[in-house]
Amino acid sequence: MDMAVGDKVIRQHLIDPEICIRCNTCEATCPVGAITHDDRNYVVDAGKCDLCMACIPPCPTGSIDNWRTVPRVRAYSVQEQLGWDELPAELSAEEMAAAGVAPDEAAALAAAEPAAAELPAAADGSAAFNSAAYNATVPPWSAAHAYTNLYGPKAREPFVTATVVGNVRVTEVGTEYDTHHVVLDFGAMPFPVLEGQSIGILPPGTDAQGRPHHARQYSVASPRNGERPGYNNVSLTVKRVLEDHQGRPVRGVASNYVCDLKVGDKVQVIGPFGSSFLMPNHPKSHLVMICTGTGSAPMRAMTEWRRRLRASGRFESGKLLLFFGARTKEELPYFGPLQSLPKDFIDINLAFSRTPGQPRRYVQDLMRERAADLAPLLADAHAHFYVCGLKAMEEGVVLALAEIARGAGLDWDAIGAALKREGRLHLETY
Repeated sequence: MDMAVGDKVIRQHLIDPEICIRCNTCEATCPVGAITHDDRNYVVDAGKCDLCMACIPPCPTGSIDNWRTVPRVRAYSVQEQLGWDELPAELSAEEMAAAGVAPDEAAALAAAEPAAAELPAAADGSAAFNSAAYNATVPPWSAAHAYTNLYGPKAREPFVTATVVGNVRVTEVGTEYDTHHVVLDFGAMPFPVLEGQSIGILPPGTDAQGRPHHARQYSVASPRNGERPGYNNVSLTVKRVLEDHQGRPVRGVASNYVCDLKVGDKVQVIGPFGSSFLMPNHPKSHLVMICTGTGSAPMRAMTEWRRRLRASGRFESGKLLLFFGARTKEELPYFGPLQSLPKDFIDINLAFSRTPGQPRRYVQDLMRERAADLAPLLADAHAHFYVCGLKAMEEGVVLALAEIARGAGLDWDAIGAALKREGRLHLETY
């Protein structure tokens, strides 16, 4: 329950709909199911929130960190919040008094800081999986400084305009899953990004209620010096959405807009977002990248930055391991370019779950097969693990890491805690 003073007042946890980019990070992180959403807003159920604060650090925009002092009897319902376009103002002293709240009660609660509840201990398979117990909310110590929220509803500029300079399909033509590599150029407008960050695209038009569409978030697929080195541009990996999570036909507003963009089109962009899912700059650091589908975008960015550093001849890279999953080879983005990367540069492991006539294989299956190579990295303070893709993969990947550690005689509880604490295990799923 939200923090209370006596029985009359609560400090209610709310999400700012103006700056929320609907990335689902908060809902995916919340261990008690207090956060929900519709096609408009993400909201917090005051009757379920226990103030564990697990959702606060991963939020890329800060929209999750908002609070209002309200009489308990006037707590904002989920239904009310779903209809908001902006946060309500704090209630006035007169409004509080009308609800029977004395000024000193309201003032005491407004001045209090929410206290985080204890997070569940590391899961061992016997309890419900809680990604917040593992997911690092700090970047690697050697990561470059990330700029965030330079453009958006509450920034100096509401958006920056980019020009489409490339749009190429990166899955085989004729397959059901249509994924595009889109390149946006910002011209003279500053838009610094790092590998692992994301941007928001503002689709044109309005929703069924006549309100402008909210931004949709996409991970950057290019390294820090641009898709084309030396140019002020970024690339994205975008899958055309043609059905919802229940398999019902639907055309995703933003994904279809982006996939259909033509060279020369103008796009409104906000961001960049994200300050923890970043790669280390330490030259001897190892990267273990685990992804599915368009979750490959940040992995492509990290891999390409390391490839460019290697080509310069002035960088001695640690190991790069990639575990990449898709339904079939035809649906795996960048399959062709992956095959051209030098084997002594990156160790690539592909898992396909729907290949006709073949058993289903997932990234966690490949990880177990490579246990002898992953166990030493789990024990190495210079190894960093990145997971990006469908939400369903999180538990399987983390449990595979735990199994590999224990199979090698390592203390998984200690290692898992260190990975989180030191910014070396990052989970970004949707």
